Amino acid sequence: MNRKPFRSFALLFLLALFSPVCLAQDAETDEVPAEDVPADEAAPDEAQLPQRDPTAADPAPAHPELRAVFDQFGGEAGLTALMEEFMAQLLRDPRTKSFFENVDQKAVKRHLVEQFCAILGGGCEYTGRDMKSAHAGFGIDRAQFNALVEDLQIAMDKRGIPFRAQNKLLAKLAPMHREIEGR
Repeated sequence: MNRKPFRSFALLFLLALFSPVCLAQDAETDEVPAEDVPADEAAPDEAQLPQRDPTAADPAPAHPELRAVFDQFGGEAGLTALMEEFMAQLLRDPRTKSFFENVDQKAVKRHLVEQFCAILGGGCEYTGRDMKSAHAGFGIDRAQFNALVEDLQIAMDKRGIPFRAQNKLLAKLAPMHREIEGR
């Protein structure tokens, strides 16, 4: 299916490659002594959380009304699979490759899963940077942003995500372009 580059210019956020950790359970329901939690799985303390620009928009506003859309994406496992395909597409695309080939791709994918999960009402907590801070200095222009969105759409199509579900996510991501584009 051919798509116009501006179909859903929501790709904005996708360069939001900075955020991990989906908190699946409430600390009160399943308490585990801190010494029993591996260091890489422990929730970050306040000092470890990235600083956010107070003038920047919330990079992962939760939309509980989109929980059904989250389910159409296949839940957290589906988002993880989507990010594998998305990263592969970004690296194949000469318009986006330079932004992703020399970064911690595993972390980028993990952060995007967390962000999308939070936005789609999946119960994840986004602990990454705001879009303004995360993309400062990249000089991302509208064409590059649109290329990223196109790559996301290609990845979603390959994963069989329904078109309407794609558009619901992209509609929530689209406003982020204002904080991602730097030129």
